[in-house]
Amino acid sequence: MPLKSFTRIIAAACTFAFAVGAAQAQQYPSRPIKILVGFAAGGGVDTIARIYAHKLQEILGTPIIVENKPGASELQAITPLVNAQPDGYTLMMTSASSMVRGPGVRTDLPYDPLKQMTFIAKPATVEAAYVVRNDLPIKTVPELLAYARANPKKLNYGSAGIGSSNHLLTEQMKMLTKTELVHIPYKSDAEVAREMAAGTLDFAIAITTFTVPFIKDNKIRAIGVTGAQRVAALPDVPTLDESGVQELKDLGNYLFYGLVGPANLPQPVVAKLNDAMNKAAVMPDVAQRLQGAQFRPATSTPDEFRHLIESELAKWKEIGKTVKVGNF
Repeated sequence: MPLKSFTRIIAAACTFAFAVGAAQAQQYPSRPIKILVGFAAGGGVDTIARIYAHKLQEILGTPIIVENKPGASELQAITPLVNAQPDGYTLMMTSASSMVRGPGVRTDLPYDPLKQMTFIAKPATVEAAYVVRNDLPIKTVPELLAYARANPKKLNYGSAGIGSSNHLLTEQMKMLTKTELVHIPYKSDAEVAREMAAGTLDFAIAITTFTVPFIKDNKIRAIGVTGAQRVAALPDVPTLDESGVQELKDLGNYLFYGLVGPANLPQPVVAKLNDAMNKAAVMPDVAQRLQGAQFRPATSTPDEFRHLIESELAKWKEIGKTVKVGNF
């Protein structure tokens, strides 16, 4: 076939694909959209999914159904997501745990976020508090580390499950500071906060959404917070950077969240969803609801979101060379 003829065929195919994508975007959405959540109702990811789903219904003019599929480090939700048709009707609200941290340190996960997900928008971030039982003689992060070194494996810590962010970040802390703590996994951040308040756990890195109420009621003690700035609800609690522990400086935000779809989601559909998410993020009532739950609203382009995933995944792959979690 002559080169010119071949070039015309390719150009025609590209034009056709663009036209199909544009038509899909104009018609989309024409039926209800499902947002999967890999955690039980009431958790952080679920809270964000439901706040945004309420607004997306108004903006997109179609029902948005949040479906909880908890378990197996979000795999119960990720599996149907990556196997779904790339039409924009099956999405997932997820977190850095399953997008970068788990894939960075684990070799047993049956998915590759960069190959099997379409990154739509980053709607929020959240910080975590370093919290301890009230009756422990620990009031600062340096005191926590000194106590842990003097009492190896005497302190336990809770997480939202194997591979969760607080599990991986506590293991990172142990590696960086050469301390030994015993891991007790639970099913959610909310459960970790409740067990801390009940005195079952000695220590946890847990999101402020669930720890702030117990801290304010003096049921647990906050000794530090993640992020570059102090948490508005805990103005007297220093950041890790302010704690003076060099090994824990510049660790960044505790967690970011993301709306994702299966691979090969048409660009016009991605653009429409991204525009709707960003519009919702700056609405005063959305910001108020997010901030009331200790989340920080965020906006992003799909490209910015993907670049964040790429850079964070590369960072956690490096961490994974040293931090080993379980048998993977």
